[in-house]
Amino acid sequence: METMKRNGKNPVPGTFDLCVAAVFTAMSIVLSSFSIPVPGGHFYLNDVVICTAAILLNPFLAFVVGGIGAFLGDLLFYPLPMFVSLVTHGLQAIVISVFAHYVLKKHPVIASGIGVTIGAIIMVIGYSIGRAFIYSTPEYAVIKLPYEILQAGVGAVGGMILCWPCKIRKLYQKKRATAREGSKR
Repeated sequence: METMKRNGKNPVPGTFDLCVAAVFTAMSIVLSSFSIPVPGGHFYLNDVVICTAAILLNPFLAFVVGGIGAFLGDLLFYPLPMFVSLVTHGLQAIVISVFAHYVLKKHPVIASGIGVTIGAIIMVIGYSIGRAFIYSTPEYAVIKLPYEILQAGVGAVGGMILCWPCKIRKLYQKKRATAREGSKR
């Protein structure tokens, strides 16, 4: 039921939230499957989707989009780092979502900015450690580091631009409220 309450405070995700999460998960799978070749590896744009979804959705659905979406994208086309993607992008999405929804509630843009910054750091460190472990060579992780930083930065800035100046967050909240009102009838 759309209007059920959990712990008396937080509404249970409704059909609208689940549909939005499904679309973002599909986008995450596609964007983590296809890349732009760069020296020493590949550059992926799925961080934009992960950051955007994490700002909009609750932490669990953000994990689904970030962690499971990246995991499935890797599973389909390049399975070696799929567990690194699950943990790293999943944790990244949870942290961003927690900051966007529960920290500095009177200043959501600042909270989201802090969240995507910490999320970017988690992504860079997680992938650097994961690559050093998977490929058994820290040198490979160091070679890839500038592109990881670029990818994390593009994702963080892209997600913030989409959610705030482009007003996707406002549109999401409006459509979510409309969907909840419609379910009460």
